[in-house]
Amino acid sequence: MLRLERGEKESIDRLLKRYKKKVRDSQLIKDIRAKKEYIKPSAARRKQLQKAIYQQEQDNLLNGD
Repeated sequence: MLRLERGEKESIDRLLKRYKKKVRDSQLIKDIRAKKEYIKPSAARRKQLQKAIYQQEQDNLLNGD
């Protein structure tokens, strides 16, 4: 759970901006979306491997290899 203390002269807009940044940095939304449905461990590994292969191919294209 995120907790924010409002400064003495801090505006609501600034507080909201800090809250949004903390949520983004904590990856809370990402975890919630990931847990919406069950993904088998083998499927998660396969997806992670495919992502790594894709990124490696993109790096090779950029570097001219």
